[in-house]
Amino acid sequence: MSAPTENRSTVTECEARQVAEAARERDWHKPSFAKELFLGWFRLDLVHPHPMPAEESVRRGEEFLAKLRAFCEAEIDSARIEREARIPDEVVAGLKELGALGMKIDPKYGGLGLSQLYYNKALALVGSVSPAVGALLSAHQSIGVPQPLKMFGTEEQKDAFLPRCARSDISAFLLTEPDVGSDPARLATTAVPDGDEYVLDGVKLWTTNGVVADLLVVMARVPKSEGHKGGITAFVVEAGSEGITVEHRNSFMGLRGIENGVTRFHRVRVPAGHRIGPEGAGLKIALTTLNTGRLSLPAMCAGAGKWCLKIAREWSAEREQWGKPLALHEAVGAKISFIAATTFALEAVLDLSSQMADEDRNDIRIEAALAKLYGSEMAWRMADELVQIRGGRGYETAESLKARGERAVPAEQMLRDLRINRIFEGSTEIMHLLIAREAVDAHLSVAGDLIDPAKSLPEKAKAGAQAGVFYAKWLPKLVAGPGQLPGSYGEFRHGVDLSTHLRYIERTSRRLARATFYGMSRWQGRMETKQGFLGRIVDIGAELFAMSAACVRAERLRTRDEHGREAYQLADAFCRQARVRVEELFGRLWTNTDDLDRKVVKGVLGGAYTWLEEGIVDPSQDGPWIADATPGPSAHENARRPYGG
Repeated sequence: MSAPTENRSTVTECEARQVAEAARERDWHKPSFAKELFLGWFRLDLVHPHPMPAEESVRRGEEFLAKLRAFCEAEIDSARIEREARIPDEVVAGLKELGALGMKIDPKYGGLGLSQLYYNKALALVGSVSPAVGALLSAHQSIGVPQPLKMFGTEEQKDAFLPRCARSDISAFLLTEPDVGSDPARLATTAVPDGDEYVLDGVKLWTTNGVVADLLVVMARVPKSEGHKGGITAFVVEAGSEGITVEHRNSFMGLRGIENGVTRFHRVRVPAGHRIGPEGAGLKIALTTLNTGRLSLPAMCAGAGKWCLKIAREWSAEREQWGKPLALHEAVGAKISFIAATTFALEAVLDLSSQMADEDRNDIRIEAALAKLYGSEMAWRMADELVQIRGGRGYETAESLKARGERAVPAEQMLRDLRINRIFEGSTEIMHLLIAREAVDAHLSVAGDLIDPAKSLPEKAKAGAQAGVFYAKWLPKLVAGPGQLPGSYGEFRHGVDLSTHLRYIERTSRRLARATFYGMSRWQGRMETKQGFLGRIVDIGAELFAMSAACVRAERLRTRDEHGREAYQLADAFCRQARVRVEELFGRLWTNTDDLDRKVVKGVLGGAYTWLEEGIVDPSQDGPWIADATPGPSAHENARRPYGG
């Protein structure tokens, strides 16, 4: 058994919170539909009429999608990627030739300059044929070198690296470490200044694209010293630099074709000119990059929903049980209805968020986070329902189905591939906390000092006065609104009446804000520990956002004569299903087992229930729970395998 990690950092809860808080974008310079929604203000005007892309953007986007579709159909063998657990070099070479590496990069640097809307459509398309290829392209462009350089890089850095990223070089993003997940305060990789260079030492885990990357974005801690502010800092690093070793290529239950590894840095010298932004800005750069980068996951989730719907429709019409098609049995039909309605809503959320990102009129940090959270959870549910609809064939691999003469439908693979999305780029639990923090920002801005035990009495008194002024204006607005007027939102009444759902959203937004205020009043400084409550608040907001997007999209399709009647039907079905979920979540805000669960957890950790574990054999093999990540030279053979190398 390996020795425990010796350099494991010890960080208090308060210190960890301070690091996370310092990395947040604190100011709101633009309106935010979702932020207002959590505050009880249903600002339909921010999303309706649905924003539309420019004609030139559509033309270029559609031209590329046509080429990409032809390439996917002719060149990408999903079964081979699954079987060999690798994306063939010739597939990557073809993607480079298409320009797919530079979809989001400005044409002046050799990229295609696609909009966020069409970039996401491309990811949905390629992800439908192979989620591993979708992950390769997404990790390269959404969080790899191109996005942070686009937002924070110097012109010299853009000139040096973006043309490479657009056509030839694969990039990766390295933040996570063996003992550091969602708590960056404990980041152990260091970048020590040495003249005009930094010297990197440390180990990074789960480096998607890291095994094949040519360029890396690395987050490392610069020690504070004379002339150096220090803090978590971002660097562009050449993956082939001396001292970098890919020690292991990880393998997973799904996404078997991704090149995800463990990378060790030992005295790696990086020019100071490769630092992105100032020292200490690394975590803020990472979080800001993710504001739009997170939209890549819901893009592939929306694509997965479309595929689930196609297979469910075709199979349920073909398969007969007890004298009629499977789809006509209510128990199965309900699953198909859920898949159809939710797919419509996921695409609505994605398109709305993407177009808002392109227009840059709104701050979409909450919308993007909600899209990621909601998309990953609902896509997993849809894939699970598809497996159930397919029965034993859903559990059987596509290869086995093909071998015995049936259509090779990879339903079980889709389920495995989608599972990681609930963990990737912020787990569901972390997304709940991140969104909840933004949702209560207005309250903390005026009353934060009031509930902070570290603040002095004069500071609390000042906060109390500020809070009194804010709540005197805010609380009365939560009493009544357009949602109580039968004629409100009448423009959404065309055969199917969607206005009733918009009135529900408006009323429920105010109800949600009142519940949040009551929770803060009840728990005050302990509010942040009520993660069950906060998670349900966020989930309610996510449902309301999705309902809003679905209704707005349906109206847009109606006005453009694009399946408007059917879109209204799907939006109506989704909203009715979502309302059931919302009411259940409201009930669980105050009637739940959260307190009891905490007691049980203490008992589990204290060993009170170890007797319950008797009667089994644990097949796990010996070894440390967390691998040793002590800095130093690597003892492993380099597993790096650049494409075409």
